[in-house]
Amino acid sequence: MPAKTSRRKSRRIAPPAAAAVRSKRQAPRPRPVAASRNGHATAAGRNGGQARAQRQTVTLTDNRTGKSYELPIRDGTIDAIGLRQVKTGSDDFGLMSYDPAFTNTASCRSAITYIDGDRGILEYRGYPIEQLAEKSTYLETAYLLVHGELPTPRELEQWTHDIKYSTMVHENIKKFIDGFNYDAHPMGMLIGTVGAFSTYYPDARHIDDPASRELQTWRLIAKMPTIAAFAYRHSRGLPFVYPDNDLSFTGNFLSMLWKMSEAKYTPEPVLERAMQVLFILHADHEQNCSANAMRSVGSSRPDPYSATAAAAAALYGPLHGGANEEVLRMLELIGDKKRVPEFIKKFKKGEGRLMGFGHRVYKNYDPRAKIIKRTADEVFDLTGRNPLLDIALELERIALEDDYFVSRKLYPNVDFYSGIIYQALGFPVEMFPVLFAIPRTAGWIAQWREMITDPEQKIARPRQIYTGARGRKYQAIAKRPKSAANHLDDHQHRAVRLAPMPFASGAADSSARF
Repeated sequence: MPAKTSRRKSRRIAPPAAAAVRSKRQAPRPRPVAASRNGHATAAGRNGGQARAQRQTVTLTDNRTGKSYELPIRDGTIDAIGLRQVKTGSDDFGLMSYDPAFTNTASCRSAITYIDGDRGILEYRGYPIEQLAEKSTYLETAYLLVHGELPTPRELEQWTHDIKYSTMVHENIKKFIDGFNYDAHPMGMLIGTVGAFSTYYPDARHIDDPASRELQTWRLIAKMPTIAAFAYRHSRGLPFVYPDNDLSFTGNFLSMLWKMSEAKYTPEPVLERAMQVLFILHADHEQNCSANAMRSVGSSRPDPYSATAAAAAALYGPLHGGANEEVLRMLELIGDKKRVPEFIKKFKKGEGRLMGFGHRVYKNYDPRAKIIKRTADEVFDLTGRNPLLDIALELERIALEDDYFVSRKLYPNVDFYSGIIYQALGFPVEMFPVLFAIPRTAGWIAQWREMITDPEQKIARPRQIYTGARGRKYQAIAKRPKSAANHLDDHQHRAVRLAPMPFASGAADSSARF
């Protein structure tokens, strides 16, 4: 059977102006393809072919030359390199596809995560996310993502042991984190520390050794919560708390965050389970921005710590890991559920942004949002109801009954409720992308391991459409005309050189320092 592919995975096609694509029918023998006068493809026996079995090809006709090309279809895609044969002459490089942001391009074959955005389906290795969130744990789900199958009791016991006894970090890592300023962003600290791990574990560069890959997998999954907790406590001026291997993966993380003077921290079961569910939901999400960064950087074959630091940096952006923070700000801006209709009316007029609705992939209700909504009720039964939840529920209710949103398939996504839960648990908004990075590490590692062992993969090197100047001649600097753009006169240059340094003027803002 052909491999199952996500709806999100794309099919590379040529620009419409360059070519027309037509389906062909199955025939016992290939049918001749000829160019008609208007440059479109014609096929012998077309009517008779309708009764024959479907043929997995497309015929592409180049209207510039009248030539036609037959390209095989595999798993709903055509190989982009097949477009190279479409040329206007011997000096023509060949046709390329243009797809900024990979909106309709499959960059790999993957068996890890399946998404059907139209139907609102998310599966890890074939298991529905709803079942995993209800019945599994984060470490079991991580094993599934990395190894492809749910573990046996013995495998899970060994996996849990290997992870738990890899949670400690080198003592110098504490000094490394202490070197950050007190108000450094926790995500910046996490990215820098993960990258530094490559200097502590030089054996990680042996990426073709399966045993080394497995060891680095344990280390990354295990140490990410430790780094995150250390970054949080550093920003609060609190002493670091070492891992407690008697606790669960999420229980240990809560201990490293919240433990004070008590001899033994006991996590609240409802909060511990809520973290388990949130970690499972965020463990992987197919070829998103950070997963693509992990694969792209990893394709040059550095150690996995360097690639993971790149993935975490991608997650740092507000369009990826920071989206739930934007939802909170929106809800705080609305202020009261009575003002929701007014907010929606303004949004329809193009005034303001609606955060937490819609998704690049999902054109239905995000299945993760449904699960988080149930989890939020359990958390608020314990912590007390967050007033922002009432605003969120009213916003969702009105939006789902409004044809404006339904016709545009704007449904709540995972970010709509996750930030509210994190806030109820006591996390500052700066920690939100960090809380995203901890569970996503298992997905990044799974993507990296799959990429490393995929014989089809090469170093990532996309093409470009060059739009700059050509054939210019170098001029001596004295003969160059003054540029009208971005030009500083002599007086402005002197002002820049003589401007006092921020610290010399008593500036207290850390952003003004070196």
